[in-house]
Amino acid sequence: MAYRKIEQYDEEVTKDLTDHFKRIIELTGEDADREGLIKTPERAAKALQFNTQGYGQDAVAILNSARFKEEVSEMVIVKDIELFSMCEHHLHPFFGKAHIAYIPNGYITGLSKLARVVDVYARRLQVQERLTTQILSAIKESLNPLGVAVVIEAKHLCMMMRGVQKQNSSTTTSAFDGELLNNHVTRNEFLRLISSKLS
Repeated sequence: MAYRKIEQYDEEVTKDLTDHFKRIIELTGEDADREGLIKTPERAAKALQFNTQGYGQDAVAILNSARFKEEVSEMVIVKDIELFSMCEHHLHPFFGKAHIAYIPNGYITGLSKLARVVDVYARRLQVQERLTTQILSAIKESLNPLGVAVVIEAKHLCMMMRGVQKQNSSTTTSAFDGELLNNHVTRNEFLRLISSKLS
């Protein structure tokens, strides 16, 4: 299934989620029927479906939909791809930016497709470590590049709002393959080009 944004929500799923969210609100001690909260369960039901829409999308199909034969071998970098996801451990958001590079091996893809691949995997219940490797694996499967690299820096509300409550903490994860793993010159060039974005 190609990339798409949810415009219509499954009525049965929405109703079930709405009922559960109403009960959750009641269990906090709130009155779910008061004016300010009366529509919150349905809004939350739709928000959850939107934020997890990546389960219905195929990242490799997205890349293949704009896959072009091109005899270039220079590194392609897309920086500062905004991402929003939900920690699977506490259902709290985490958010940040992804930086992606690949070295073509006969094929390139539309630049916007790389951003959409990030969305496919970010719009699921996630951990940042897995998100990083999933993006890399999809690019590798579709384009078979000479090398690929993904770096993500994100802030996690599960660390900022609860638990250790460290508001200034951030997490950086990286995954490398091929020339971007084994060739230190190429790898360092990538890291240098994105280094100003990681400070």
